[in-house]
Amino acid sequence: MTDPDLHQNDPENPAQASEPVVSKPYIMPDDPETGSAEAYAKEAAEARDKMLRTLAEMENLRKRTAREVADARMYGITGFARDVLDIADNLQRALDAVPAETRANADAGLKSLIEGVELTERSLLNTLEKNGVKKFDPTGQKFDPNFQQAMYEVPDPSVPSGTVVQVVQAGFMIGERVLRPALVGVSKGGAKAAPAASNDQSNSAA
Repeated sequence: MTDPDLHQNDPENPAQASEPVVSKPYIMPDDPETGSAEAYAKEAAEARDKMLRTLAEMENLRKRTAREVADARMYGITGFARDVLDIADNLQRALDAVPAETRANADAGLKSLIEGVELTERSLLNTLEKNGVKKFDPTGQKFDPNFQQAMYEVPDPSVPSGTVVQVVQAGFMIGERVLRPALVGVSKGGAKAAPAASNDQSNSAA
């Protein structure tokens, strides 16, 4: 008696050998010279744009840092400079307290003392100016509340109204900022003062 399972596993069975073998379909890869070229160009453009933005941000950061360092160097002494102004004021008051007649008739000792005070004042002002602190005198200029503080009015029809005619206390600038406004007397009664040509008070340093 013949076993039917032997025919199923028989490699010489022509029916079994003729069964077709099904393979997976072949997929063509993308052509690197067509679709990928546009993708590469887009990526390159995006990378270049990011690089330019990064460079611009770095340059802005460099400028901002340099500006902050310069401001810190300039305005970091504001408190100290304001205290030193008291010394400059006292030296000026000492000189103003000596009448012109006394100066003219002063002996050698008094003249030497006055000259010493004047030299000290000049040296102090020069040192302040080297550190960005500059004295200004607005006499004859149109009153500007950004740089001056009006203490009183002076009736004088011969002078345009709103003109600084007296300076009680000189003003000081530190860099482009007002360290201390000038205390002034302003004219009243004349024609209205013409607008100032420039508000740069530092150009009128005493």
